[in-house]
Amino acid sequence: MARKSSKINQRGCFGSLFLYMNAYRSFADYLKQKFGERVQKISVNGGFTCPNRDGTKGIGGCVYCDNVSFSPDFENSFMPINEQIEFGINYFKKKYPTQKYIAYFQNFSNTYAPIEVLRKKYYEALEHPQVVGIAVSTRPDCIDNDVIHLLEEINKSHSVFVELGLESTHNSTLSQLHRCHTYEDFTTAVYRLSEKQLWTTVHMILGLPNEDKSDVVIHAKQLSLLPLQAVKLHQLQIIKGTKLADLFLKKQINYSSLTIHDYIDWVIAFLEHLNPTFYIERFTSESPSDMVLSPKWGPVKNYHVVEMIRKKMLELGTYQGRMFELK
Repeated sequence: MARKSSKINQRGCFGSLFLYMNAYRSFADYLKQKFGERVQKISVNGGFTCPNRDGTKGIGGCVYCDNVSFSPDFENSFMPINEQIEFGINYFKKKYPTQKYIAYFQNFSNTYAPIEVLRKKYYEALEHPQVVGIAVSTRPDCIDNDVIHLLEEINKSHSVFVELGLESTHNSTLSQLHRCHTYEDFTTAVYRLSEKQLWTTVHMILGLPNEDKSDVVIHAKQLSLLPLQAVKLHQLQIIKGTKLADLFLKKQINYSSLTIHDYIDWVIAFLEHLNPTFYIERFTSESPSDMVLSPKWGPVKNYHVVEMIRKKMLELGTYQGRMFELK
């Protein structure tokens, strides 16, 4: 803890002023500073499954899970990895002719396969000269020694970003979501990755059943004490065809749909208590409106929500870490 405290103290007045003027630490800004230009993630479908779907941990996955609604149109698991990369670059270069890319292994648990399968797919994604690294989305219980050694190896030549799905720091919520892992599983994975200096991002969902604004603050305080580098947030979306949708329609869950303004207030509360050294990768998730049962925010894009959050924080004179306390 002493090392983290000194790191925060070194930010001093300049760090506080930076956060006040910018509201929060942007991951996009970090990438631009690191690589000298804009960097875009390209979603890659590696064809992986999940221990919470194939029977190892559970069947059917988490109650909210529906990867189709979160997958870009250009992603196709039947295409070889290198073709997916090329297709994605052609898709984005219409708007951004010159930029670098991160291959984002997004669907399901992307460290859940034999190590040689992982090695082949990761390195294939890195063959393109414009790809500067990989982002690997996975579960905390899918991090073992072989995976860590492979990621550590790749991290010597390319940037590696590990994204761990957590969603809540409360084990009672994780159980209700049928996550089939605990918060303790998550912290163990974070420390193991940190030992090898591997970038770790945590995924969190705000607005989960039986959770309110006070829980958001608890989450921020708990996560702030861990050796994480970044956070991804999004609102709970109840997607048609999921187990959560069935529970919602049958009124078998304690759930209150957040308005967009409520959600912004919750995000700000989270940020105010969050470690000021963490980067923010995402604030919301955007699914096809015809697939979303709740919340119904209308034609609001992700960048609209980002600007609303930034504007509200500047109006309030608040910023990431304003109420953070290192314990």
